[in-house]
Amino acid sequence: MGAAVDALGLNLPQLIAQVANFVVLLVILRFTLYKPILGMLDDRKQKIAEGLNAAESAREEAAAAQANIQQQLDTARREGQDIVANAQQIAGRIQAESREAAERDRQAAAERSRLEIQQERDRAIAELRAEFADLTVQ
Repeated sequence: MGAAVDALGLNLPQLIAQVANFVVLLVILRFTLYKPILGMLDDRKQKIAEGLNAAESAREEAAAAQANIQQQLDTARREGQDIVANAQQIAGRIQAESREAAERDRQAAAERSRLEIQQERDRAIAELRAEFADLTVQ
């Protein structure tokens, strides 16, 4: 194997020293750079997860608010329809009462007119009788 190493131009002690230096460099880099970078990446990952959770929470709150608004709109619509129905019912009742009052007034006016005509007729008959009585006396 020594001939193969010499044929390739490799110096075994130098190769071992380079491998040892590389391992030491890896250990140093692991503790000085790799762990802090991983810590920063984990912090960033956690912040992103918190942001996503906050966005999901906000979306759920918005959906709940939308449902609440829709429910309030439906309630207001029903109340409005009830108010309109009540107003129509009251208007119909007022209209019927007005018709009844007008009919009563018309009947009362007709009765007054009939009574006046009856009184005028009775008065005219009485006058005619008085005149006839005067004519028969003369």
